[in-house]
Amino acid sequence: MSTPLAPEARTARLAVLRREYMAQIIATAARHGRPVRVAPYILAQPGAERHADLELITRYAAARGWQVARSSFADVGQPPSLAARPGFAAACRYAAQGYAHGILAIARQAITTDNDSYAHVLEHLHNRGVFLAYLPAVRENAP
Repeated sequence: MSTPLAPEARTARLAVLRREYMAQIIATAARHGRPVRVAPYILAQPGAERHADLELITRYAAARGWQVARSSFADVGQPPSLAARPGFAAACRYAAQGYAHGILAIARQAITTDNDSYAHVLEHLHNRGVFLAYLPAVRENAP
């Protein structure tokens, strides 16, 4: 009988799994000579905040050598359940149809903080050849 992982350990394990899936999909794109393309996903109010997040995502993707898809996806404000987010569902469909290799968001919290839901999303997307990526966290003590 196995003991369930503590929430912090499960969160860490899911982060490792997400990076493994991302590396696999990026390697497959490279083997086929294709540039990695990502679809931006933003969880923010319309206007300046959403525009600023899209700008950050675009700059990060460019720095990684990734292309940003022509379509971007968004939902409003505080994270409702995944089932109540048409923007995220549309981003998943868009990428699964082959228009992007991944979905790029500001942080994991823009997707979900619930580990069970997050594990399901990772598996669902990976099975369709899609990864999730986030901008690196800003450290409080960073220069």
